[in-house]
Amino acid sequence: MTEATALDAAHAAMEANPQDDAARLRFFERLADSELFLMLTEEAKDENISPELFDVADGRFVLVFDREDRLARFAERPVPYVALSGRVLSSMLSGQGIGLGLNLEVAPSSMLIPSEALGWLAETLQHGPEEVQQRLEEFLAPAGLPDNLLTALDAKLATAVGLADAAYLVGTKTKGGGSGHLLGFVGAVEGAEAALAKAASEALTFSGIEAGAMDVGFFPPNDPVAASLARVGLRFDLPQPEVRVATQTIPGSDPEKPPILK
Repeated sequence: MTEATALDAAHAAMEANPQDDAARLRFFERLADSELFLMLTEEAKDENISPELFDVADGRFVLVFDREDRLARFAERPVPYVALSGRVLSSMLSGQGIGLGLNLEVAPSSMLIPSEALGWLAETLQHGPEEVQQRLEEFLAPAGLPDNLLTALDAKLATAVGLADAAYLVGTKTKGGGSGHLLGFVGAVEGAEAALAKAASEALTFSGIEAGAMDVGFFPPNDPVAASLARVGLRFDLPQPEVRVATQTIPGSDPEKPPILK
């Protein structure tokens, strides 16, 4: 028996609590962040892919698996496939009346995800944070935030490999007497600010917390603010990438050029 995956765990929690909106949101967040292996009819050519389509009573579906060995077990023969994130797949399939057959017959997370759910996911992932400016007077230890938000942030930032050194969650006070929370990224890679802000926004969305409950800021490691954040904040370490040489461009790896369905 293969080791359970993050999708298996999220699916089990959702199935155990069918009325729990938070569990359902966490499953869709894991689906969006997961690398999925999409079964094809032929080898991918440049940016063109031709998914294997299956028609069943519930609609038309493509088949995806969150492990290569699961795909191999289902197919029982060598088949072409491509690795894409769930967010890319939901964007590709949105509006086409095509759903996802996830890990069918080979994992506890086996399920059919209808096209309507993929459309909702694609639309939800398009929501982004708004930029605002305010003067903060004091940083405090974070307080009063629900555990599911902290869990969501931890899981989301674990996917932001190499985009920053660390992040600190702190409470804030403004000169006008207002209070709130700030997620401060330290040592963010140039150009990664938008992706990190969106990751924080998605953590709020998929934890069921109202948007606007947390601000996001970016600070260089030598900024005095970074030291203040470290003194009182809850630290999240972002994983750093292994050094490797890329030799091939994978279809779908460029978010500006998603694969083209044939």
